[in-house]
Amino acid sequence: MASEVDICNLALGHLGDRATVSSISPPEGSAQAEHCARFYPLARDLVLEKHEWGFATKRANLALLTDTPPPGFQFVYQMPSDCRNIIDLIDPNAPTFYPIDESCGHWQDDAFTMPAIPYELEARSDGSGVIYTSLESAVIRYVASVTDTTKFSAQVVDTIAWLLAAYLAGPVVKGDAGAQMASMCMKAYQMSLAQATTNDANNRRRSIAQSQRPAPWIQNR
Repeated sequence: MASEVDICNLALGHLGDRATVSSISPPEGSAQAEHCARFYPLARDLVLEKHEWGFATKRANLALLTDTPPPGFQFVYQMPSDCRNIIDLIDPNAPTFYPIDESCGHWQDDAFTMPAIPYELEARSDGSGVIYTSLESAVIRYVASVTDTTKFSAQVVDTIAWLLAAYLAGPVVKGDAGAQMASMCMKAYQMSLAQATTNDANNRRRSIAQSQRPAPWIQNR
């Protein structure tokens, strides 16, 4: 599995830079390491925010706060500290079964579509995030901050590296050549991101379909 340093060196390689870094936390002292330490977290987090990645999706019971909610809402919940994007709020008593269309073997993701649960996000005076909603005992499904690179698929590693290369192009290559390289890397990033999100979505559909398929002994009755 690729490490942060591996991803940074892959990005530098995309730029044709022969230098390699051995540490970005802390930076080893080279200009490349300093730039990678500055831009790698941004590239990683931006990629995380672009999709509901299976490896980064979490589900948790929200912590109820004693704050008074604004008009139109009944409850105030603490936002999970590692939340990057909220996918949805879930009623723990709602059905979660998604049957398989046996005629085509595909997961019917609209079979029991539940109405979206209204909520609003705000920040408290101390800077912490809160969620206003009228759903009691709310469960949140969200994309979490993931820093462990061993959780990333090879395609996600490639995607982060291309975006990082686009950020590094200006400081590393410089001038008009740097701007052109940044544009090329951004296009490569967009192509890699499209492939990564498609692969992740397909894997998740197959996983859900398999988990919902009746056991063989039931199918053969």
